[in-house]
Amino acid sequence: MTIWFHAIRPKTLVAGAAPVLVGSALAWADGRFVDWVGALALVCAVLIQIASNFINELEDFKRGADARRVGPIRAVSAGLITPASMRRASWGVVLTAFVLGLPIVWHAGPIVLGIGVVCLVMAWMYTGGPFPLAYHGLGEVFAFLFFGVVAVAGTYYAHAGRWSADAFVASVGPGLLAANILAVNNLRDMYTDAIANKRTLAVRFGAMFARIAYAVCTAVAIAVPSIVLSTHRGPWVLLPLITMPLGIMFMALIHRRSGAELNPLLGGTALLYVMYTVCAVMGIALSRL
Repeated sequence: MTIWFHAIRPKTLVAGAAPVLVGSALAWADGRFVDWVGALALVCAVLIQIASNFINELEDFKRGADARRVGPIRAVSAGLITPASMRRASWGVVLTAFVLGLPIVWHAGPIVLGIGVVCLVMAWMYTGGPFPLAYHGLGEVFAFLFFGVVAVAGTYYAHAGRWSADAFVASVGPGLLAANILAVNNLRDMYTDAIANKRTLAVRFGAMFARIAYAVCTAVAIAVPSIVLSTHRGPWVLLPLITMPLGIMFMALIHRRSGAELNPLLGGTALLYVMYTVCAVMGIALSRL
């Protein structure tokens, strides 16, 4: 069980949970929150993240991307979990997410079904299929869109049955911070990724580009959504700005570290994402008062 726990990659699950919490907080602030929808959406989002992690292990193993990795051990490439077992587990998680999402489809309509199916397909296309996104420098774009825009706006729609401009604004924070988790991972692995022909942004444009992009994404994620939303939702939504000092510290650290030295920063970036999410949810909820 310990092996499977590590294969789930618990530190990455914030990327699945955070945007759903933000979208649900917005729905609550607008008086459109449905408790069971929020709970099921959260479970489904985490399951999709787990499925993506499992599929990532399989596809990276097939392409040899984990052969010389400097990050945490990967169970399939290390021979601790067989590819067949990981494939069955991936299908099991995907089917569970699909079934659990059906009541939300009944509540909010076929648009939610489309969102869910696209998310499940993209979880596979991230590292699988004829054009794996992560191998063509589109991983961070994928993270921004599906762990930001689609997840936050889609969650709000699942609650309210309509779209919200504020949900799209609020999605910028989770989307960019999720992309940053991936960016640190890719910066750490850029040399082994290049050997495996995994053309991430760090491989394509170099370490300096990746470091600058991380800093810009951090600053924009923390500042821009809060400032924009505060113009009509009030000062409480500025609460995420208190995470900026931690973000600035990580902006500095990423310029001083490389390789395995980036492992603590990967966990730190996930922690920043958690702190940001807590502040964003609290700020949005308090804005209703």
